[in-house]
Amino acid sequence: MVDRSSIKEAVISAIEQAPPRKFRESVDITINLRNIDMAQPKNRIDETILLPNGLNDIKIAVLGKGDITTQAKEAGVELIIGPDEIERLGGEPREARKMANEYRFFLAETAVMPLVGRYLGVRLGPRGRMPMPIPPGADIRPIVQRLRSSVKIRTKDKKTFHSKVGETDMQPEQIAENVDAILRRVESVLEGGTMNIRSVYVKTTMGPAVRLI
Repeated sequence: MVDRSSIKEAVISAIEQAPPRKFRESVDITINLRNIDMAQPKNRIDETILLPNGLNDIKIAVLGKGDITTQAKEAGVELIIGPDEIERLGGEPREARKMANEYRFFLAETAVMPLVGRYLGVRLGPRGRMPMPIPPGADIRPIVQRLRSSVKIRTKDKKTFHSKVGETDMQPEQIAENVDAILRRVESVLEGGTMNIRSVYVKTTMGPAVRLI
């Protein structure tokens, strides 16, 4: 495991090497795996990781009606979709695809999950965005709060994957803590741990990649 100070140095280097921009850039990491057969489903990574310092642009959608929508509004959820809208989106592939790409996490009351599978499954499933089922009476507010500080890592059958870890206006130490949390979680689910990690790079959206491992 690379130490936190080395991660911080790489983050600072990546930010300093990035050309000046008039907008806030994301900071991302790229992880390359080795000595692992990703054709085997057991070796694939599908993890939602809580970051110690969160991110600023996690958008969440809630599907359902009644109490769950009231809670969603109180939690500041960006998109609420009722049953009729789920069905309508099923006939609007371009709009549904845009939604699937724009929103990071989806929550749905269990009663509408069959509708979601029928009308939106083809858009959400391949992107790893199928909703988390919410049983009747459950409070989604703490779930929303936790997801706003989380990232989802999903490798499918690829040995290379990416994750956002922060923005350039965050403190380097905060970004380093987020990177550390992701690397520790990834290592914990790999059969060979660090031996399965070939390399890790950190970069801003438009900047050059800096090798961490």
